Amino acid sequence: MKSVSITRFFLPASVALTLALLGARPAFALSCDELMNMVDVSVPTDIIVQTVQGSGETFSAAEVKCLQDKGAPAEVVAAAKGMMAAPAEDDQPTTATPTARPTPKDTFDSDEGIGDKQAKKTELQDKGGDEDDTTRDPEKLDSAIKAYEAKKPLTASLAFFQMLQDNQFPDKEAKIQYYLARSLYDLQMYHSAQYYFTEVIKKGPSTPYFSKALPKLVTIAKYTGDDSDLAKIVAKVPAEEFPASARNQYYYLAGLRLYEQDKLTDARKSFAQVSEKSDLYSKSKYFEGVIYYKQEKLRSAVKSFTEVVKSNPDATTAQEIDASKRLRDLSLLNIARIYYSIQRYPEANTWYDNVPRDSRYWAEAQFESGWADFVTSDVNRTLGQMLTVQSPFFDKEEFIPEAKILRALTFFNLCEYKEVDKTLASFDQTYKPMQEEMKDFLKQYTGDNSKLSDQAYDRYFGAKPDKTLIPKSAFVRMLRNQDLAGIVSHLQVMDSEEKLIDEQKSQWKDSLGENLHKVIAEDRDRLKRRAGVYLLKEMSGMATMLGGLLGQSQIINFEKTDAIRGDYQYKLTSQDVQDTSKEFQIDFATSPDRIFWPFNGEFWQDELGYYWYTEQGNCK
Repeated sequence: MKSVSITRFFLPASVALTLALLGARPAFALSCDELMNMVDVSVPTDIIVQTVQGSGETFSAAEVKCLQDKGAPAEVVAAAKGMMAAPAEDDQPTTATPTARPTPKDTFDSDEGIGDKQAKKTELQDKGGDEDDTTRDPEKLDSAIKAYEAKKPLTASLAFFQMLQDNQFPDKEAKIQYYLARSLYDLQMYHSAQYYFTEVIKKGPSTPYFSKALPKLVTIAKYTGDDSDLAKIVAKVPAEEFPASARNQYYYLAGLRLYEQDKLTDARKSFAQVSEKSDLYSKSKYFEGVIYYKQEKLRSAVKSFTEVVKSNPDATTAQEIDASKRLRDLSLLNIARIYYSIQRYPEANTWYDNVPRDSRYWAEAQFESGWADFVTSDVNRTLGQMLTVQSPFFDKEEFIPEAKILRALTFFNLCEYKEVDKTLASFDQTYKPMQEEMKDFLKQYTGDNSKLSDQAYDRYFGAKPDKTLIPKSAFVRMLRNQDLAGIVSHLQVMDSEEKLIDEQKSQWKDSLGENLHKVIAEDRDRLKRRAGVYLLKEMSGMATMLGGLLGQSQIINFEKTDAIRGDYQYKLTSQDVQDTSKEFQIDFATSPDRIFWPFNGEFWQDELGYYWYTEQGNCK
């Protein structure tokens, strides 16, 4: 039986430390010997290539040379070469460390100019009121401002809009746009307010309303969950031009942009400038940990993640409290992954166990902890954890197809080949049609059709989504891409806003309301194209991952067939071999540290995480 070799090269791609902001997993590198073992047992070349590419690992020049010297197929050598990377500085942790997936680069929209007409740079203060605007206002404008201050935003917004439409006071345009945006903001029409605040920002820091509009854009971005437009502003405006109240947001978004450009040290320095008192401090420390991990400074990464775990941000809304909790749970998970990556499995499991049961990452922690137990041969605990992960409680929220592969592999190591067959058959039947749908979907948006990403979004997230074999849990996993999730949230805000516009009086609705509908329609198309791009990237990654797992399923079948042949040969040459399995009886009595009760197929939530198999195995 070839359980030793299989133990290493079946670590799933999703368990590779991919370092995604809201999701990641750990892994081992595939060695030259392990790949050649696959070649020797006649695993198809395309499956080996899928395994290499899906592993998420890097290969050294020595490993590539080893493959060449041992006669590996040219396709396998090419795949390994394509995943070579330069070595980095070592820095082992003393307490823990994590990972995170880089967010996609914003290449789909052309950046609009900000401050193209600005004069010399001015020192700006984040003030309220109109202290910086010393020129006298026309009576009509003054009257509209008084209506706004009297908390009549509907009346005021209509007056401001009519001034802009008629171009009545061109020298006061920034002020009118600013107050129109303020009025819409007070009417809870946040996207429309964002549009007019952005129009003010485009005039550059030379206008006194620049410093007043920026903090409002920051607030709106928190409400919509989408800071992509704000990030474009950050790319155009220097830090010194940002008002004090928005400076932390600037450093955070600048750090994200530098991170996307792979300027890791500069990104870390930007994140380090976010104040400890800011609600963005924990996110910045998280990314700092991610960067340290990517630079292989594990001890420093652990320190950053530990700070996130210990942090207690001043969250007030339910949304902020949930986001803060998720970030702490992810940091715990990442610390566990780092210990896993350096093969310190008991410590990894200690951190996995610290992920709270009510966390959205608890099932993921159970799965990864199952791998740690598997590689330390605690296979009965692994099987119990996979039973938890695959329970009905996680059907709608957790997409972890890798759990079935680990279950099959565990039964393989126990020589329980019927269970291997049953598990793999179920896996192939469930996920092969799903992967085929994903591949067909992706083919529709290649080449000349690549610009139709808005249609890609509508297919699965539109008002009438197409029927699909892809479960809700898979889309939940895709929405862990915060760029995609932010845009989906923003689009939902826009839908609600259009309903609010239609509820207003006809005089307002037929003039300003009609214009806002046009603004929202144009921006919806833009955001849907962007969301479509993210969706296509996420689905491409998921289709690749499923392809790799399907390939692993075939490899386990190859290994199983080879092992069965070996068993038959052994039995033919050993006449005294008997079936002694009936002699073993499972005792559900007590033991020094646990009590065993038989599982009757019914899941109870308070039992999740405590399942434990008592398999003896059939290996001879």
